[in-house]
Amino acid sequence: MSRDSRFDILFEPVKIGPVTARNRFYQVPHCSGMGYRYPNAEAHLRGMKAEGGWAVVSTQEAEIHPTSDLTPANEARLWDDGDLPALSAVTERVHAHGSLAAIQLVHNGLHVANRFSRMIPLAPSHAVSDSLDPVQARAMDKADITDMRRWYRNAALRAKKAGFDIVYLYAGHDMSVLQHFLSRRHNDRSDEYGGSFENRLRLFREILDDVREAIGDTCALAVRLAVDELMGPSGITCEGEGKDIISALGELPDLWDVNLSDWSNDSQTARFSEEGYQEPYIRFVKSVTTKPVVGVGRYTSPDSMVRVVKQGILDFIGAARPSIADPFLPKKIEEGRIDDIRECIGCNICTSGDNTNVPMRCTQNPTVGEEWRKGWHPETIARSEAPEPALIIGGGPAGLEAARALAQRGVDVMLAEGGGEWGGRVARECRLPGLATWGRVRDWRIGQLSTRVNAELYLHSPLSAADILQYGIPHVAIATGASWRTDGVGRTHRMALDFLSEGILVSPDAILSEGAEAVPSDGPVVVFDDDCFYMGSVLAELLARRGRTVTFVTPESQVSPWSRNTLEQARIQKRLIGLGVEIVTAMALAGRTKDQLELSCVYSGRSRPVDCATLVPVTARLPDETLWLELKAREAEWADAGIKTITRLGDCLAPGLIAAAVYSGHQYARTYQEQVDKDRVPFMREDIARLYGLRSG
Repeated sequence: MSRDSRFDILFEPVKIGPVTARNRFYQVPHCSGMGYRYPNAEAHLRGMKAEGGWAVVSTQEAEIHPTSDLTPANEARLWDDGDLPALSAVTERVHAHGSLAAIQLVHNGLHVANRFSRMIPLAPSHAVSDSLDPVQARAMDKADITDMRRWYRNAALRAKKAGFDIVYLYAGHDMSVLQHFLSRRHNDRSDEYGGSFENRLRLFREILDDVREAIGDTCALAVRLAVDELMGPSGITCEGEGKDIISALGELPDLWDVNLSDWSNDSQTARFSEEGYQEPYIRFVKSVTTKPVVGVGRYTSPDSMVRVVKQGILDFIGAARPSIADPFLPKKIEEGRIDDIRECIGCNICTSGDNTNVPMRCTQNPTVGEEWRKGWHPETIARSEAPEPALIIGGGPAGLEAARALAQRGVDVMLAEGGGEWGGRVARECRLPGLATWGRVRDWRIGQLSTRVNAELYLHSPLSAADILQYGIPHVAIATGASWRTDGVGRTHRMALDFLSEGILVSPDAILSEGAEAVPSDGPVVVFDDDCFYMGSVLAELLARRGRTVTFVTPESQVSPWSRNTLEQARIQKRLIGLGVEIVTAMALAGRTKDQLELSCVYSGRSRPVDCATLVPVTARLPDETLWLELKAREAEWADAGIKTITRLGDCLAPGLIAAAVYSGHQYARTYQEQVDKDRVPFMREDIARLYGLRSG
């Protein structure tokens, strides 16, 4: 297949100062959760992007000094020459595929607590660290400013030595001392580095000049700037100082990377924003600089990419999340394989990796983070040498991915779904408010399976244990999903609460299947959320939008606390408040009558009633394992029936994230026919001592 000529503009080379990007696809700096602790994994992740056609591949932020210590977050480090081997490994893998390597230098200022280094954080003015630690940053004096300039210069020299083509100065997401100096909110100095706009800009100018001198004329200099903080007059705005900064410095860097601040604004989920949502804020940039501009907006549509270039909004299509969901997005556009693009769903499971200090994962791309330690490639998978047929039972995310990947391996696959639609939980959840893009998990896999002659797909095909034994297919995978509990058992209540049945009780599954109509229209509804992620809040939102009077009760101190990891928590709680949902926190369930629910404080035990005609408990799920148990009871018959293996996948094995279900299905396909040694670590581990040349003794 050949590229559609409409997309030719995306493959034009673009100069960035002394270097040239071979196309307009630009993987902007993004965290990976791998960083300095997992250097091989980090290098292979970035190298995969380059192989997939991204002309520029950037690191995550790289701390320039121990006074900018983000521990336990696992970013890049450039404290001294000892950090060069890890970063050189990144540039080598990126360059191997003809791409430019970029590094984002940062001093995090008051954003850190320096938990590892135990050094005092630095800031323009005396300030409390925004890390929630009982730590304060001290106001930098002139000697500190001199040190800061030197640290940036030293880091730039090391970056050049490590082989980077583009060196970034980071002034975004409210995470950089450079942005802190610019901000009237953080900078109340009365010397030449505070007060007026020009004074607050001074350190930025000086460090720009210092880094330019350090990297010379062979590396490009880039600036990543937050042009709007969505705080109105209290912060930087695109009509105000965001525009003033670029107008004042417009020609000094070789490239402007512009976005929103903070991170939760920049990386909004699909539940709260559309593709291209940053355009109104960054549209002005090219009018005040002649230098190339890169920006993001969760672009997955090639037509949208072409539009923003032709409209003069961007020169480069910046991406973090779309490049994670599909590292080969540029190549697929270039080769005319648009339907093969694995589109980002905007769920931010990727950000949760960084926020929980582990290597990232992705709902759409189960291979991310496994490029090195398991040798998984997002596009290729070894064909089975002696493929034996496989039967997958259940057409949800785990079953679809298992069938797709097995078919790619050359295995004859039969996929049987008992219901009338594909997608399992994805099909039901994508109908909830704001979650429509989640349907891409199903749609991409069905699209891929439809092209495989060795894959047979059957709806309305419930199978019994007797059916499976009769078919005698050698390998069987059960992916029958899970169901929400209605007995109250979850994190807070570990034993069933018999009193819940004293009034009307509606399962989340009923709402997922029937919509708000599953809940009686008369009387107040209580959503009790002990799941702590998205489901409780999105059901409350659905019901409130349908006119129900909703009270949201949780044992936690805020709504959906795990969604802090996906950068959504504040937006979720704000939305529920805006919809008139009463929020009751730190309360467990203590009793029930027909019209009321008795709550008890998780701290004091004090009780209070709340009106409740219908209760929707969102607590935990149970695997739908009936079929598995029936087959296990007849295990003695497997061999005679010609069955070699029966395996549980996804939520049927252990309920979890959609990302975990997809991963489970993919892992099954990768290890198909293998004998797994349960005593062996199933992946490679980093040998830090060897990488850094350390010796024992």
